[in-house]
Amino acid sequence: MGNCCSDNNGGGWSAVGGSHNNILTTGATVNETVDFFLKSRGYQGLFAQIELSFSATNLRDRDVLSKSDPMVVFYSKGRDGKLEELGRTEVVLNSLNPVWITKYVITYQFEVVQNLVFHVYDVDTQFHNVPVKMLKLDEQQFLGESSCALSQIVTKPTRTLTLSLVSREEFNQMDRPQGIGELTVHAEECIGSKTMTEMILRCSDIEYKDLFSKSDPFLVISKIVESGDPIPVCKTEVKKNDLNPTWKPLCLNIQQVGSKDSPLLIQCFNFNSNGRHDLIGEVQKSLGDLEKLQHNEHGENLFLPTVVGHSYQNKVLKSRLFVDKFSESVQNTFLDYIAGGCELNFMVAIDFTASNGNSRLPDSLHYIDPSGRPNAYQKAILEVGEVLQFYDTDKRFPAWGFGARPIDGPVSHCFNLNGSNYQCEVEGIQGIMTAYASALRNVSLAGPTLFGPVISNAAIIASQALASNQQKYFILLIITDGVITDLQETKDALVKASDLPLSILIVGVGGADFKEMEVLDADKGERLESTAGRIASRDIVQFVPFRDVQNGEILIVQSLLAELPLQFLTYMRQRNIHPQN
Repeated sequence: MGNCCSDNNGGGWSAVGGSHNNILTTGATVNETVDFFLKSRGYQGLFAQIELSFSATNLRDRDVLSKSDPMVVFYSKGRDGKLEELGRTEVVLNSLNPVWITKYVITYQFEVVQNLVFHVYDVDTQFHNVPVKMLKLDEQQFLGESSCALSQIVTKPTRTLTLSLVSREEFNQMDRPQGIGELTVHAEECIGSKTMTEMILRCSDIEYKDLFSKSDPFLVISKIVESGDPIPVCKTEVKKNDLNPTWKPLCLNIQQVGSKDSPLLIQCFNFNSNGRHDLIGEVQKSLGDLEKLQHNEHGENLFLPTVVGHSYQNKVLKSRLFVDKFSESVQNTFLDYIAGGCELNFMVAIDFTASNGNSRLPDSLHYIDPSGRPNAYQKAILEVGEVLQFYDTDKRFPAWGFGARPIDGPVSHCFNLNGSNYQCEVEGIQGIMTAYASALRNVSLAGPTLFGPVISNAAIIASQALASNQQKYFILLIITDGVITDLQETKDALVKASDLPLSILIVGVGGADFKEMEVLDADKGERLESTAGRIASRDIVQFVPFRDVQNGEILIVQSLLAELPLQFLTYMRQRNIHPQN
């Protein structure tokens, strides 16, 4: 995982987005790297805004002299099973096939399974003049309920999912539905998630901050939330030894910052290799203000907050911020590709080296607890698979093991987890879990820890899909406990794979030293280099030590998958691949 404590000759400059890391597409330039400097200040990734709308057919008629007057109440369902109400539609009078006008905007997060529950009520006539938010639901007649994951809706070509309504008893007991109507949910990505602003920013008369050279400036742009705190959303590269820098183009989508009128804090820092970057000056402007600066060709003076007595005052500086370019465009988003039929194909590789310990003993990382409590390997498979399964239509997942000796055979560094000599795929997430448990009974743990063979196998599958012009993107999850033995061979395989529709997720379990894994994760901005001197075309690796997340509230999957949509878009845009209609 990256940090800013790198030297000036390499990662130190790219740690805040230096040089080549900003180029992402043909014709579109955006920030590709978000490093430790932003993450440590609250950057959490981008989320799409989704507008939900509802309709229903064949609802039950609970009124005697007229038809039902239905309303939808919808909830999010937490991992603990608790429901949190998100909103209510209006009441549609006298209708068994209502189309509700009220829309609800929900934030879609790729790395989280967002379970939704929908309840439909017939609102009694005596409450028709009561605002829907004030209605007591236990006083209304229940018509039925249904549930789904938000991912199930957004992965449909039409982003529309029709659900059978069931009675409350059937919903809780999972009995067969008795046909009490259907609820249709439609999801539309808000235009703000797609509208991009591209800017070229420059500064003049930057102050000297270094003793023996000019300043090394870079910009950080933050949105200001309701509490008044700034949350970083993007940055520029570092301009070395430059008092009048012009940075490479920046791109922001409107949803990222709220709106064109939302306040932004633009801070100019002087880069220091120890990570303690000096604030040169700052200015607060909205995107609309920046557009006006570009139109009027005026610069804005930076100011520096200074302590005077017991209060802060803004010292106006000679340094000025200019906007040389400001433009808006609508770009294809991650969800546009998914709705166009692009699939994410899940693959798994599991470490069976002897350092995991005897799987029959409770202190082994591979120990399968009779109580059903998952070990670290099982937990990683379940959490990642739970998210990715929605994006793969056939749900057949390649699954391999490495670092073990199958029965009557030599040590293998890539064997089919299901024991087959010919077929590596298993059926569903449960198929992976079953094959994993079976493999533990049928192989001898050995070693060493080699990643190269499984990465190469995954790359072959990805290259075959690419050659046949299939819109597929592959995600290989590697779960390991050990220090990697073939580091350079793995680098070579990753550099080669960086040109393919493939991302690699690595989970480190146990207490091993995972420094070499962090080398593979290019969060510092230093691209991997092969033995032949070739540089990876993009970052395709995300590494997370299991011990860093198992005791906290954040899930493994959130840490692993946060960067995946950006890696996916980087690949698609670099190759000018558009969503299929």
